This record gives sequence, C-alpha cells and structure tokens, in this order.
Amino acid sequence: MQGLRGVDGCRAGWLAVSCEGPGEPVTARLFPSALELLEGPGWHLTAIDIPIGLPEAGPRRCDREARRLLGPRRSSVFSAPLRGVLAATSYPEACALSQAAQGCKLSKQAFHILAKVRQVDAWLQRDPGQARCLVEVHPELCFREWNGGVPMPHPKRSATGAADRLALVERIFPGAAAAIRARFLRRQVADDDILDALAALWSAARIEAGTALRLGGDLDGTGLPMQILA
Repeated sequence: MQGLRGVDGCRAGWLAVSCEGPGEPVTARLFPSALELLEGPGWHLTAIDIPIGLPEAGPRRCDREARRLLGPRRSSVFSAPLRGVLAATSYPEACALSQAAQGCKLSKQAFHILAKVRQVDAWLQRDPGQARCLVEVHPELCFREWNGGVPMPHPKRSATGAADRLALVERIFPGAAAAIRARFLRRQVADDDILDALAALWSAARIEAGTALRLGGDLDGTGLPMQILA
C-alpha cells in the first residue's frame, strides 16, 4: 500500500490514512484544507470520498448506479452538485442555481459538502492531470465490496452498523481504528469518519491492483471523470 491514501471529510477538514504494506501500522493525519491535503509530498494514489467530475444538469450515471447496487444503503448516495452551483455562497442561492439548471433544488447533504467540493475542484482545475492520482470513492460502496458484494445491512451510525464495519476493518487493519480514535477528538473526527477513511484506503489498494469496482466513467465539461470506484 506504499504511496496509497484513503481520505474522508470530517469536521476538522480531511482525515487521511495510509499504510506502507500488509501488517504495517496505519498512519493518520488531519488536514484543515484540500490545498494542504493535496499539495503535500506526492502520493501515487489518493482515494477520496468527494464528488470529482461534476455534471452540468441532472444526476451523474455513477450516482444512479451506486444507488442501485447499495439497495438498503442507497440513501447514502446523493446527487453531486452541478458545476454551476459551485459559486453559491448560501443554500438559497445554491437551490436557485440548481433549480434554473435542472428544475430541482440542491439537497441539504450536497450543500453541506459544497465548500469541500469547491476546494478539490479548484485544485484539479489548476492541474487536470492530477486526476490520475486522485480518485473518487464512496465508503458504502467500499464496504459493500469488502462485504463480498453485499450491501451493509445496517446504517453506519447505528451501533450494529458501526460494529459490522469495524469487523471488516479489523481483518486488514487490526487496531488501526482504535489507534486513530485515540489521536483525535470527536469534535474533530467522528467514529464513522475513521472507518470510512480506512475503507477508502482498502479500495485504494484495489484500484492500484486493477481489481476495483468502477461505476460511470463519463467526462464532465472540464474533462474530469464522473466515476466512483470501490
């Protein structure tokens, strides 16, 4: 897993986890901004839970495919914000821009990550070639693949759902979740952020090996891929 990172957004910014190889300890860092996350020392591949390719109107094909595969966990996949919505500075403005472009408002969930989407997109627009080493994942799809292609039966924030996901994580990264939990305050990083970042790291290894699930693949208007891997 050398040169691989799994990244999930959190209250303090971004949680990035990495591992040098099987049996090696997982390291974790917090980054307050995408610029600091992405402009540090080069990484061969970063799997990140954030929409990358953005549509001009309508849902992305990869989001529709993800909902279909996730069954009971389909509600964890919300439509990526439209590219034209990135300039919005308030929820009413975002909804107005979305309504004008596609006839429906932006979801609250999408608005809550809009600033993070904007940060990542700005970095990629400056250097689109970096899209080859920054790929979009969705933790629930990662866990579905980890679980033998079966969606997780319980929501991640339920006690049972958290335990189910932790059991999968412990198989590959024993003790990692507890060690990361001990390093960061809960007001910085939630429990599910830790598990999601580790799931992204697990998928990064599959992406590197060429065995990952790949949904979508269309290009957006700026040439970025609208795809989700797991």
